[in-house]
Amino acid sequence: MHSFVDAKLMAKTLRQSLAGRGHAVSHSEALELVAQQFGLANWNMLAARIEATSLPALALPGGWHVAGHTNERNYRLGLDPDRPGTALIESRPDREEAIDRAAGETGVLMQSILADPWRGHRLLLTAKLRTDAAETATLWMRVDPAEGRYLHFDNLMQRPGGPLEGTHGWTERRIVLEVPPGAATIRYGFFLRGTGRVWARSFKLEAVGADVPTTEPGPRYLARPTNLDFGGEPHGA
Repeated sequence: MHSFVDAKLMAKTLRQSLAGRGHAVSHSEALELVAQQFGLANWNMLAARIEATSLPALALPGGWHVAGHTNERNYRLGLDPDRPGTALIESRPDREEAIDRAAGETGVLMQSILADPWRGHRLLLTAKLRTDAAETATLWMRVDPAEGRYLHFDNLMQRPGGPLEGTHGWTERRIVLEVPPGAATIRYGFFLRGTGRVWARSFKLEAVGADVPTTEPGPRYLARPTNLDFGGEPHGA
């Protein structure tokens, strides 16, 4: 059975078959018809998918790794060969239909470091992101103990104007988290949820004073039972 990578052979066969029935079509017309058979609007879109099947893997920047849950059949992650000093995460065009959007499938490029130099401080992470038709792209950071659930985490997803969607030029994003005495490791990076592309550059970590507010979403636990009769103002009202 033919797949879309056999499109040119299919177009040739289609032309011959139609010619035998007295219907002459050009090679370009046959390619357009084959593209429509695969549910695409035109040959250019199908050609892009065919080209994507031969895209080589990207080299990983030193010290960085792909998160274990990332499906590298669906994403390319690593250094952008066309943009020095820039990392890229992109959905593979030939695999976009396989990406599980309902489950929030993501491609994640990250780094893991020991928390020792940062304990007792607030830590500021900054980086610049650029996107192309991205469903959702964002920066993230997590502070972990030696065992158990993370201590602090932020990925900007709960902040208005935090994650990037669609196409944007270079945009700085920042996260500030506490690194308590019990912290063992710090993990951070950037990710693409769904399809599209996101580039990142200029990552920087620095300790900041207590006067710099943290960006972590509100507490996971309320101090006391609140709004049990649902009579309070809704969030965002």
